[in-house]
Amino acid sequence: MILDPILDVFRGKAVTIPPLDGAFRPNTRLDDLPAFAELTEPDNLLTVAGRLLASSGNAVYAIVTGVEPVVVETFPSPVTALALSPSGELTVGLESGRLLIASKDVSLPAEIRCITALAYAGDGTLWLANGSAEFAPSQWAADLMKKGASGSLWKRDTAGGEFRKVAGDVAFPYGLHILGSDVVVSESWRHQLVRFGATGNRARVLTHLPGYPARLSPAGDGGAWLTLFAPRNRLIEFVLQETHYRQDMIEQLPPAYWIAPALASNRSFLEPLQCGGIRTMGIHKPWSPSRSYGLVVKLDRTMQPQFSLHSRANGTRHGICSVAEKDGRLFIASKGGNCMLALDPAPGGF
Repeated sequence: MILDPILDVFRGKAVTIPPLDGAFRPNTRLDDLPAFAELTEPDNLLTVAGRLLASSGNAVYAIVTGVEPVVVETFPSPVTALALSPSGELTVGLESGRLLIASKDVSLPAEIRCITALAYAGDGTLWLANGSAEFAPSQWAADLMKKGASGSLWKRDTAGGEFRKVAGDVAFPYGLHILGSDVVVSESWRHQLVRFGATGNRARVLTHLPGYPARLSPAGDGGAWLTLFAPRNRLIEFVLQETHYRQDMIEQLPPAYWIAPALASNRSFLEPLQCGGIRTMGIHKPWSPSRSYGLVVKLDRTMQPQFSLHSRANGTRHGICSVAEKDGRLFIASKGGNCMLALDPAPGGF
């Protein structure tokens, strides 16, 4: 109703989040999987020449079954995005805002300082997601708590040259998926997927997600895989409405103890708690509110959810930011769980 914003001043505003139902119905499939490899905060996954690569800190590792991860290349700052060009050139975005293609620096506009995702179209066009104009990728919680929407989408044509800004006013774009001449962007702070055309026109394709969407990757059947790195939470949604409280929290507390989403939780007694998330008689209920969660969603060709894989509130495979499908298997990087998982398809598919 048009009067709702006025009436909310007197009656209060309900804090609601989408339920985990339908294609998002909870399960324990991620926690049931054995660890494929141990790696500290694995992030970006990429398949290159039959190898599976994963970023961790300022290094990129090759991941092989039964073998310790091997360092492929190191960089002067943490890796925040990976992509492979049609001609086989490894493209790397760094925390410092640098972009490297085949280990060579690429000139970027001054506005690009938060590279969160990279994707090549089939013709060699390079798309780039700039998460925030104010914060670095590792400062994503500050961007959320300040209700940032300064992210932007950029592209560089096949022939090279300068990056061109396609769209602004994007609330932390975190993932990219090529669809023909368009690109689908996961807009984290607005909990949705948005399809952008080459001229910047946009259309929402999936809204009201129950968490904060991260990266997208192609699926073998023509659809896509979507990761959600943290769940939406009523307490956090309430804090986002309380401007003065939020400002005091940002100024007086270390970021690790903010009432904000997290890649992992239950590691310190100083963390914020919500009543239902406190252990009762030594048991942490799987349905309790949580600042962290593990969630991977399979999308069909129209970007609609089919099914999902979960690590619930009492699980440990949280903070999933990237997945990759290779040779019929799905590889999953749990940044909050410090491990890699591998899911083999059932006879009828995943």
